[in-house]
Amino acid sequence: MTVYNPDTELIFPLRIIPMLTDIREETWRDLVNRVISEETNLIQKMGFVLLMVRLCGCVTCGADSHRALRGCTQCARQVIVRFHGKDEDIIRLYHQAYRDAERYLIERKKTTS
Repeated sequence: MTVYNPDTELIFPLRIIPMLTDIREETWRDLVNRVISEETNLIQKMGFVLLMVRLCGCVTCGADSHRALRGCTQCARQVIVRFHGKDEDIIRLYHQAYRDAERYLIERKKTTS
């Protein structure tokens, strides 16, 4: 029997970003607050989602996996809390994900034009 959690989605959902604010130091909080800000553009949000997809392993998460049973919110919080690097390391990973998202959109625009 498969159990489905209403907090589980196919990839990291934007709706839980605000719930990640308080789990690390100031540098992390600043990043989260910047991403949830009204002024944040789509590529910044996409970069954060890609960061979390990579850190949480969303691509390999199945409906009956332990991560899915706990839900995206608990999975993301646990991954960020247990991250062994410094906040600056996560920020570097975010910037890489941002660049990857930006590059993808540029390439996609070229192929659809």
